Amino acid sequence: MPAADPLSDVLSLLSAKSLLSASLRASGDWSVRFPSEGIKFNAVLEGTCVISIEGSNERISLKAGDCFLLTNCGSYILCSDPAMQPIEARDIFSHDTNVRLGDDVPGFHVIGGRITLDESDAALLLRQLPPLVHINGGLSESEGIRWLLSRLSREWSLGLPGGALAFDHLAQLLFVEVIRVWLRSMPASADGWLQALNDRRIGIAVQLLHREPTRAWQLEELADAAGMSRSNFALQFKKLVGVSPLDYLVRWRMRLAAKALRNSADSISALAFSLGYRSESAFSNAFKRVTGVAPHHYRLKHQRRI
Repeated sequence: MPAADPLSDVLSLLSAKSLLSASLRASGDWSVRFPSEGIKFNAVLEGTCVISIEGSNERISLKAGDCFLLTNCGSYILCSDPAMQPIEARDIFSHDTNVRLGDDVPGFHVIGGRITLDESDAALLLRQLPPLVHINGGLSESEGIRWLLSRLSREWSLGLPGGALAFDHLAQLLFVEVIRVWLRSMPASADGWLQALNDRRIGIAVQLLHREPTRAWQLEELADAAGMSRSNFALQFKKLVGVSPLDYLVRWRMRLAAKALRNSADSISALAFSLGYRSESAFSNAFKRVTGVAPHHYRLKHQRRI
């Protein structure tokens, strides 16, 4: 089994999963407006289309094998002709998730849905992603995406027992693979914890912090692992990630703690020790410093929402 890694940790923390998968086949001229609902993903299996985001003048041509993610960027339009007046997706998908537009043999096919995240920590990922992530399916880096699309197409068309579950799991794999391909295309000047994974030195430190979040890490240990001086490591880490290495560790611990407070009945003292704190008071002080509220009050607030 692969070792834990920061992206897997974050997606697990956010309980990321695929929902509301749908298919659109079209022929002739067509245009459909889709609403903004969290993270949307789409993959073109056949034909070509144009995507435009409302409020933006940018238009992107998509072809078979391409896919994209949209992250809370407003409604968007998929069409064969940008000059056409769009129909609303809510109207055509209200009774069926497998829609066909036009009378001729469809020359266009797109599948998609949305990725749901735990709202408590969704910003941890959403702040790292641009409004639109477009992946060119023809690139050599997209080989994994092409394979996943072939499996998604098969599951959708055959309708085999267990197909809905298989489709959702494949869609989640596609989501991860799109982020991977996008990360590899990012310039070295990009910042954020996600982009830091591309840095061969700082990325090592981020990996270590996620692999052993309960360990009492020292700055010198992380700098040595990254092959850097203590001062240069601290400077470069903060430049890329936005916070110091030890602040990053504390914040990650508190995210893990917050999820445990929401979803478990473990005592606060047990939770404190499980995260590497020697006393409940030390943990409580750190939690309040990061979140602005004491662990006990955080748990009560969440329980009132259940």
